Amino acid sequence: MTPTPDLNQKLQTLSIHSGRQVDPATGAVTTPLHTSTTFERDPDGEFSRHFFYSRIDSPNRKSLEECLADLEGGEDSIAFSSGMAASLAVFQALAPGDHVVLHRDLYFGVRELITGFFARWGLRHSFVDMRNIEELRQACRPETKLFWLETPTNPLIEVTDVQPVAECARSLQVMLVCENTFATPVLQRPLEMGAHLVVHALTKYLSGHCDAMGGAVIVGKKSDFSARIREFQRVGGAVISSFDSWLILRGLQTLVPRMRLHCENARQVADFLSTHPAVSRVHYPGLAGDPGHAIASRQMLDFGGMLSFEVHGGRPEAFAVASRLKLIVRATSLGGTHSLIEHRASIEGAFTRSPESLLRLSVGLEGATDIIADLDQALRGS
Repeated sequence: MTPTPDLNQKLQTLSIHSGRQVDPATGAVTTPLHTSTTFERDPDGEFSRHFFYSRIDSPNRKSLEECLADLEGGEDSIAFSSGMAASLAVFQALAPGDHVVLHRDLYFGVRELITGFFARWGLRHSFVDMRNIEELRQACRPETKLFWLETPTNPLIEVTDVQPVAECARSLQVMLVCENTFATPVLQRPLEMGAHLVVHALTKYLSGHCDAMGGAVIVGKKSDFSARIREFQRVGGAVISSFDSWLILRGLQTLVPRMRLHCENARQVADFLSTHPAVSRVHYPGLAGDPGHAIASRQMLDFGGMLSFEVHGGRPEAFAVASRLKLIVRATSLGGTHSLIEHRASIEGAFTRSPESLLRLSVGLEGATDIIADLDQALRGS
C-alpha cells in the first residue's frame, strides 16, 4: 500500500518513458509539441491516425494522460484545463438529487463549487470529519453516491486514513474519490488503498515549475461513471492545451527527485518552526506530535513539502511576518521550485477554515538553510 523506494525507482522510469516514444518522423527523443487544432482525414473519410480535432483529443494530451495513468496505477486518465475543471467533471457525472459526503477540510474552491454551483444544480452534500468512520456512516443516505476525500488537506494538512474510508465506501457501494495533489503518486497510492478515482491539480507538484495549468482525473477501473467524465471532457471543452500538456509532461520527468528534496526541506523547516518562540503551532505530519503523524507514517512514503504554521499575534502579525520575507515569495499556488507563502484566510473568505494567524508554506527547492534563515529573520522582526 505504502510507496517504497523500489516502487519509486519504477516511477522514475515511468515518468521519463511513459506516454512517449522516439518521434518516427524525425528521430527526436523529446516529445514534439503539436499545436494544430485540426487533423487531416483519410481519403475514405476515416481517421486512421486517431486524431481529428484537438477538443476531442490531441497528441500531447494523449501522451500526458498515458503517463498520469501509469504513475497512479490506473486504467485511464482524463486531463482538463485546471484542477477545478477536473473536480467539476467528477461532480457533474452525478445527477441532481444525488448526495455526496466530503471531508470537512478541503481546498476552498471545491467547497465553493459544492455549496454554490452544484447546490443550485440540485446536488446535496454533507461535510464531515472522515477521520471518524462512524460520523461518516451516519452522514450517508440512500442517495449517497460519492465520498470526496483530500489527504493531506489544504490548508490544515489534516491526514485521513484512506483504507477505512475505502472499506466504508465499498460496503455502501459508494464511489470514493481521493484528491492526491499534496502527496502525489510518489508519496501516496490511493487507488491501491481502495479509491476508485484520484484527482490532481497538475498545476502543482506534477508540473513542478509554476508555468503550466491543468487538472486530471485518474481512473482505477473504467466504468460508466468514468465514461461520463470522459464524455464531459469531450463535450464540455474544458480541455488542457497542447502546450500545457507538453510542459507538464516535461515536468513529470523530475517528479521523483523533486519530491525527495521538497520533503527533505520541509522536514527541516518544520523542525525549526516547531521550536520558534514566535510560532504557536505547526501543522505538518512529519512532526511526531502532529495528529496525523502515525497515519502518515504508515500511509505515505514521506510527509510532503506542504506545511502551515500559526504565529502569535493573529492576523496582523501573520501579515507582518509575510511582509518581512525576502527569499520566500508571497504568492498563491504551491509545488513549484520557489518557496511560496500565503495567508489563506484572506484568500478563502467566507469559505475558510483557516485561523487568522495561519500562514501556508509551500517549501521549495532552495537550500533549506536559506529558507530557514529567511523565516527566522521575518519571525524575529529583524
